[in-house]
Amino acid sequence: MENKKKVMVQIDFPGMSVKEYDQIWQDLRNAGFQNPKGLIHHLGAPTDKGVKVVDVWESVEKFKEFGSTLMPVLNKHGIKEPEAVILPLHYEYKGT
Repeated sequence: MENKKKVMVQIDFPGMSVKEYDQIWQDLRNAGFQNPKGLIHHLGAPTDKGVKVVDVWESVEKFKEFGSTLMPVLNKHGIKEPEAVILPLHYEYKGT
């Protein structure tokens, strides 16, 4: 089931703690972005190097739009613009 519009986005945040990750989400909620437009799924997990985020977005355009909101919040916490791996979503399964 190919889907040419949705994208999966993977971002690694080396050195980020779970506490910093939680604070960034709190700042986004405080700025009115409880549910970013176009975000379908968001996953965040600690790794041995920091935090990894995996998202599914309606489109690459929606992800990039959100970047204009996210970057000032990341900069506020001293986090430089991360390198995102953006892949066209090929298959999506929603369990019951």
